[in-house]
Amino acid sequence: MIGITSEMSKGGSLLYERVAGEITGLVEQGTFRAGDKLPSLRQLSRRFDVSINTVMQAYALLEDKRLIQARPQSGYYVRSRVPEIRESLLPGGPVNTPTTVTISELCHQIMHNMMNRELLPLGSAIPSSQNLPIDKLNRIMAGELRRLGEQGILYQVPGYERLRVQIARRSLAAGISSGPDEILVTSGCVEAVFLALRTTCRSGDTIAVESPFYFNFMQMIAELGLKALEIPSTPRDGISIEALRYALEQEKISACLVITNFSNPLGSLMPEERKRELVELLARHEIPLIEDDIYGDLTFDNERPTTAKAFDREGRVIYCSSFSKTLAPGYRVGWAIAGRYQAEMERLKMIMNIAPASPPQLALAEFLATGGYDHHLRSIRRTHARNITQMADAVARHFPTGTRMTHPAGGFILWVEMPEGIDAITLYHRALEEQISIVPGPLFSLTAKYGHHIRLSAAQWDEKIEQGIRTLGRLASELLARKIPGRA
Repeated sequence: MIGITSEMSKGGSLLYERVAGEITGLVEQGTFRAGDKLPSLRQLSRRFDVSINTVMQAYALLEDKRLIQARPQSGYYVRSRVPEIRESLLPGGPVNTPTTVTISELCHQIMHNMMNRELLPLGSAIPSSQNLPIDKLNRIMAGELRRLGEQGILYQVPGYERLRVQIARRSLAAGISSGPDEILVTSGCVEAVFLALRTTCRSGDTIAVESPFYFNFMQMIAELGLKALEIPSTPRDGISIEALRYALEQEKISACLVITNFSNPLGSLMPEERKRELVELLARHEIPLIEDDIYGDLTFDNERPTTAKAFDREGRVIYCSSFSKTLAPGYRVGWAIAGRYQAEMERLKMIMNIAPASPPQLALAEFLATGGYDHHLRSIRRTHARNITQMADAVARHFPTGTRMTHPAGGFILWVEMPEGIDAITLYHRALEEQISIVPGPLFSLTAKYGHHIRLSAAQWDEKIEQGIRTLGRLASELLARKIPGRA
């Protein structure tokens, strides 16, 4: 074979451009749709009678055009072609003023709907049981309870030691060096965050949060009597460091709460340098950072993203995570690495419920120690990446023109921006009539912003989910037609 730069087609164009054009045609004709895996380099090399290097160059060109995407150790896949949200979504000036948070009845209703098995879960940020190693975990738990006897019924304070050792080892991949004694096992990530807020804040204090932000944390802030200050966030970079810096000059802030990797609902992944800037900025003001990293293990890439905690030199970052999004939501096993706040969080944990349940800790420790978790992650990452792409493509086909969506590189959450004429809460109620559950955008803000946004979950993908997206798109189109006179 001759080199790429000299391989010319009869028309004078480079051969890799012709190959790229052929692949583009197959996608446009529907032979390959969003989420589909493309033929291997070797298969296309034989098909077009060109070198593998030529096919690699063609794929690189299509990646640059954002038509396809590479997935490590998996191959090349067709990307969704839905318009992407990139800019900050928070209207107005650089920051708002601190706002007293109120407990929302709608939030309570939506949380209840997530557990209703009669509803199609298009908004629920809960992993699908189809993708979890349920039988294996159950067998491991039964075996560990037989093997360890009374350890399965005794308190494990501050958590089962073998599990804390495994968590400490896994934390190295996230850039965190910690010993088992520096880890507090909690009843899920939510309890870890709650303990962190109780430790660092008092009633009436102001906490900085990214916007849009996870609505259940908003309710937690309300329960603690705190005020929240929304800081603009973008799908590409996460929380705005510049806006936060301005806010710190204007307001007294007691803590900052951020989901750094694949945030909920934007799916944003903060670049490593931005994480460093965030930690250094808050350290200069002696303000603790509460970092939620519950989605960090669900990257679509081969390498797990680092954490803000990795840049913590003063023990001011309280790192919180759990296995709820990756392995077993009902096990309620999370943890915190809290630095200078560790002792106080352990004290509060003892007051609240002493310790998390022991049997799930025994099972997870064995699952991690024997390599089951790494094998599971490789599988579920591929599944979520495929589901995200397929759902995004379905939204692009069925929702009204003008709809945009985030393109996350991990997790299973999609944030959809519909045309302004569509009220998300009205759409939520209409969807319920069709036995479909979604989460409307206003829940992710203190002041009912994001009125034409919704959160969707791609944890599962099948014919029922696709039909649900089609129905949701029809409902959205009907609402828009009512808003715009004369629209068909």
